[in-house]
Amino acid sequence: MQLNMLKCKLHQACVTDTELDYEGSCAIDANLMDAAGIREFEQIHVYNLANGARFTTYAIRGEAGSRMISMNGAAAHLCSEGDRIIICCYANVDESELDRHEPALVYCDGDNRITHQRNGIPLQVA
Repeated sequence: MQLNMLKCKLHQACVTDTELDYEGSCAIDANLMDAAGIREFEQIHVYNLANGARFTTYAIRGEAGSRMISMNGAAAHLCSEGDRIIICCYANVDESELDRHEPALVYCDGDNRITHQRNGIPLQVA
């Protein structure tokens, strides 16, 4: 059996631009994509912390070092510049590989600089 597991995420990234008339998708700084392991044209899930919007689109490479997160096309209606978002990718993982599965978690500051990376989420306590 295969389970759909978190592959990677960019946590608390900041939307830098919205382009309604640009050919759809989400442009992400190539360095951020590489750090998280997001491939160009890979499906991404976007969770907007500012307004609660959750949507699916695909990633395209943005200029390396630009720190850009640009929501394009229809996605531009769901985000505003300055919104903090979480971008996630998921992958099918065979049940026999689950013990070795480690998602790439990349944490960003308000300027889309990487603050730290890890492969697990700390236990949430009550």
